[in-house]
Amino acid sequence: MTVEIVLLAMIALFVGLRLYAVLGQRTGHEQQPVIRPEPAPEAKPRAPVADLPANNSEPSGLAYDKGAAAGIGAIIAADPNFDVARFIEGAQAAYRMTLEAFWKGDREELAWLANDSVRGAFEEAIAAREAAGETVENRLVGIERATIEDARLAGKVAEIEVRFDAFIAAITRNRDGEVVAGSMSDAVPTKDLWTFQRDLKSRDPNWRLVETDEAA
Repeated sequence: MTVEIVLLAMIALFVGLRLYAVLGQRTGHEQQPVIRPEPAPEAKPRAPVADLPANNSEPSGLAYDKGAAAGIGAIIAADPNFDVARFIEGAQAAYRMTLEAFWKGDREELAWLANDSVRGAFEEAIAAREAAGETVENRLVGIERATIEDARLAGKVAEIEVRFDAFIAAITRNRDGEVVAGSMSDAVPTKDLWTFQRDLKSRDPNWRLVETDEAA
């Protein structure tokens, strides 16, 4: 009986050590806490960008850089319903939807997601692609990082810059259907800096894409 108890104790100790080895150590991939002020109890975010369903990729690290803290605070002071975490989730969904609309040449969808300037640039690229008889078969593999790099409030107009580090698999075909560039088996890293804007005094809760750029 004593031998059995000793054996069971050794087994329990071994299992405990294995669990600690797996769960008790930080790997560097844990979700970090989101830096944000606590919203008022009755506050419920209403911005459509935030209401869009989040894709499978979760933002890693902090939701915004320290340099954006003052701007975020000003936006929350002007609109207590604003929520950083939900905005980031919605921004990721908007990123995916905008890219997919551009790749499909869906001008109507782009008109809803972006302002006239950005939509015009997308439509110009779509027109050039169509004139060349080219089609794309692109896929957003995943968003590795989505972080607010800057935020500002001018009067009641809020602007938020979001950096997206993502991986895209892309193929371009000519009018004969032949692959002229890219490969669906290789995902290419991309770094984008997109600016979203909203007039906080407007009843329209939409955040619209107003500028796109490559991130450093």
